[in-house]
Amino acid sequence: MTRALLCAAATTIVAACNPRPTADPRAASAAPDTAGLLVATTTVRAPLQLPAQLYVEHDAAVVARSSGVVDSVMAELGSRVADGMPLATLENVDQELAVAQAEATYENVGRLVNRARVMTKAGGVTVADSEQTEFQYRQADIARRKARRDLELTRIVAPFPGVVTDRYARPGRFVAVGDTLFRVTESGPLLARVRVPEGSAATVRVGDQATVAGISGTTARATVVHAAPAFDAASGTREVVLRLAGGGSLLPGANVMVRLGDEQRQALTVPREAVSPDGYVLVMQNGRTALRSVTVGADVGAGRVEVVSGLSPGERVMRTAVTTR
Repeated sequence: MTRALLCAAATTIVAACNPRPTADPRAASAAPDTAGLLVATTTVRAPLQLPAQLYVEHDAAVVARSSGVVDSVMAELGSRVADGMPLATLENVDQELAVAQAEATYENVGRLVNRARVMTKAGGVTVADSEQTEFQYRQADIARRKARRDLELTRIVAPFPGVVTDRYARPGRFVAVGDTLFRVTESGPLLARVRVPEGSAATVRVGDQATVAGISGTTARATVVHAAPAFDAASGTREVVLRLAGGGSLLPGANVMVRLGDEQRQALTVPREAVSPDGYVLVMQNGRTALRSVTVGADVGAGRVEVVSGLSPGERVMRTAVTTR
């Protein structure tokens, strides 16, 4: 009996000194992806998608060209205006009086110069006196033109046909020279400016067709009307301008996506999960990660998305992106 107890005790001691190996929960978890995901060059057949903001050729602030108090406002926000149409007027009693005085002086000196010309031919006036009268006549004409110009500057007019998109003028408000009173924007045509990466820009030609899509889902056809003859060395892109046909409910200043081309091309791609919803990736550099903004293009399938700008071939990004919001 004593022998059996001794054996049992020895077995217990051996078990305590040599415990059975158990699984470490930390060892079972996946090791972090320290190698990162490669930014690859892929042959794709999909439209090149580039972000843009719509604009029009004529979009200008209408400023006060004379100081004074706003007397009346004839245009409201959203009003359609024609070229030269009055938008507002400043108080101009002083300018009108100055014009009347300048006109009277001009007419009086004009009569004097006519008499001097007749008498000069008859020898009744010296050449010096005649020249002095002619000089006074020219000075009176300049003063008259300046008075007319000062009166004209109190009338605020539209610089071109369009729509009033901002109105700052208020009756009774004093304005100084250069103060913005209105903003006038022409209705169309709508334009979009994009920068095409060098790898895809070689196939873009003036006259190419494209599709422009707004945030609300509205789409419009567009045509390439201008293409830069050289690449921008800093960004490695080529500037391209498109003109929309119509535009529907799209307005100047709207953020849109331009879909250009639909042929085989080389594109930089990364896994979609590497790009955050607000367009950032974590790039691995010398064992560290750096947050970088990128421009995302088309979805090329197989869980990968095109990166139009912000990355270079051979760089590595982290699998899980972060958001800056």
